[in-house]
Amino acid sequence: MTETGSSQWRELHSDALVIDTHADSIVAYVMRGNLSFFGGQRTPPWKGTIEFLRGTGGRRPGAANIQLNAGTMKEGGIDAGFFAVDVTIPRKNSLAYALDGFGYLLDDFAEANREAAIIKSSTDIVKAKEHGVPAVLMAIENADCTEGSLNVLGMLYRLGVRSIGLTHNVSSVAADGCMEARDGVGLTRFGEKLIQAMNELGMLVDLAHVSPGGFYHALEVSSKPVAFSHGNCRSLCDHPRNLDDRQLKALSENGGFIGMSYVPFFIDAKDPTIARLVDHIDHAVEVAGIDVVGLGSDFDGGGTLLEDATQVPLITEGLAKRGYKPADIRKILGENVFRVLKATIG
Repeated sequence: MTETGSSQWRELHSDALVIDTHADSIVAYVMRGNLSFFGGQRTPPWKGTIEFLRGTGGRRPGAANIQLNAGTMKEGGIDAGFFAVDVTIPRKNSLAYALDGFGYLLDDFAEANREAAIIKSSTDIVKAKEHGVPAVLMAIENADCTEGSLNVLGMLYRLGVRSIGLTHNVSSVAADGCMEARDGVGLTRFGEKLIQAMNELGMLVDLAHVSPGGFYHALEVSSKPVAFSHGNCRSLCDHPRNLDDRQLKALSENGGFIGMSYVPFFIDAKDPTIARLVDHIDHAVEVAGIDVVGLGSDFDGGGTLLEDATQVPLITEGLAKRGYKPADIRKILGENVFRVLKATIG
């Protein structure tokens, strides 16, 4: 690529709306020693649920200590990120674990006295980009966070949660997980009611980790587009967390999106590279169309293809080298996700 070409894609990345649809950074902040979203270390007055249950943990091999925070978002040109709390590990403490994570984040924002936007509607993303402020969408992995109660769901919405994944790899109160999939089994009765309630409230239904049966059942139940926040193409990498071509087409027909993940073993079992990640994007576009693809890193939770968020522009470079038009690159970087958010959270 010429210097002029390099300048063009860098300018495109900087100007585009860039949205990352999955990161596990909140729990990582706590486990890395109570770090702040804005950098540096915090001194919370009391040990919270996450710290009590999980203790401390080091960086993942090949990754920075923290992959996604305000600094790396700015340097990597990321305008908004889905910051998820995975409540699978604490099991019987699911709701407390989620609330502890979001309480940690909101207290961090208040203590730092620096600008950051909590995304409660799509307009919050637009305003945040206009003002150069990092935007955070609070999300949860695993519907066990609801404790089987739609009243709890409503309270999570009031808190600011705007996306919930029905399962993790294991099954939940809503559906089978992809690692515990049963033939012909879809959603539970509560899972059906949960999706309907999320549609009514204005919350994004996330099908990442859901079994194939749960995936198709959810598409039947949901009246709004859904997300597959972080995963890749099974035709290129045969892993249960990835979507096959039929699922990609169904997701496109629903009007939803898949956030391409940077988890190496979702990309290629032998040689995961940025070029191979772009192969997954190529395949999804070919099978399901340009409007279905987004980016869902899984930073601070296994997305170690890139050291941290500062390297995300390398994906834009890869797309430019493949000959993607600027308008299509913008769709992949964030416009497709933004369209779905407008249709779901408002």
